Amino acid sequence: MADDAKPEGAAPTESFPCNLMEFVDRFGTDEACFEYLRAVRWPEGFKCPACGSGDGWVTARGTIFCRRCDRQTSLTAGTILHNSRTPVRKWFVGVWLLCTQKTGVSAKTLQRELKVGYKTAWLILQKIRGAMVRSDRSLLSKMAEVDETYVGGEESGVGGRQLVGKALVAIAVELDGKKVGRIRLRHVPDASGKSLVGFIADCVEKGARVHTDDWNGYNGVKAAGYVHSVTPVLGDSERALKYFPHVHLVASLLKRWLGATHQGGVQRQHLQGYLDEFAFRFNRRRSRHVGKIFHRLVEQLVVHKAKSYNEITAGAKND
Repeated sequence: MADDAKPEGAAPTESFPCNLMEFVDRFGTDEACFEYLRAVRWPEGFKCPACGSGDGWVTARGTIFCRRCDRQTSLTAGTILHNSRTPVRKWFVGVWLLCTQKTGVSAKTLQRELKVGYKTAWLILQKIRGAMVRSDRSLLSKMAEVDETYVGGEESGVGGRQLVGKALVAIAVELDGKKVGRIRLRHVPDASGKSLVGFIADCVEKGARVHTDDWNGYNGVKAAGYVHSVTPVLGDSERALKYFPHVHLVASLLKRWLGATHQGGVQRQHLQGYLDEFAFRFNRRRSRHVGKIFHRLVEQLVVHKAKSYNEITAGAKND
């Protein structure tokens, strides 16, 4: 047995850190972080893929060493952390900062806090954002208010729903009476029926009531299986704000967040990741337990496979 190994015991994930001091005390070493990853990946206990034994050791290098057959199983293989040269403890700090900072974290801030290069900090953030959406998340239900907004640069002489120098974002807000529930955001290529009705179909439960304006891109909502409520706005921004207040509130908060935290420096190729982060934050705005949010995000890191730097940056420069 290697000197840097220790017996694989139960690394409890039932209790979560509630504040910074608890986080530092619990995850002060890579070994402690690896133990936590083991418990998240195998909540029922580790089983060696070669011999089925559960008798193993978590090493300081992030592997489980099987005492029966000597096979080593990587804790990070098949996860976002796979092949990362950044210590796992710094990944955990990055996740914690994203969960605890109310307005989010920029790559420059993370670079300073983790003492890594800008490229590394930016890549860590992009990978974490890519894990914020669960593939099995439930659809919005009951009633959804839907509209679009533009983010990015303004161009004079461009009106209507044309996409020139700006990025179009579809927004769906779940409503229960006057209570705002969860939201969904998507960077869409245009305001066509294919884009907008497709967005609704992917994020709203069939049979729910969907409230939109009279834009013809929403003409197919009823045929797609929804109760479609239409309120004409006739291009009047005041009417739009009056009859679609929840969507406009989310749009305003989104633009403010992009401008304040990221100085608006978000390229189209990466916009969806930022939208996913904003939705992740908004949908957990009432949570009082940051430790549980941290735990859920670590779970997502485990089930999402890593993308290379080249895959993430294909055709684009860093934000």
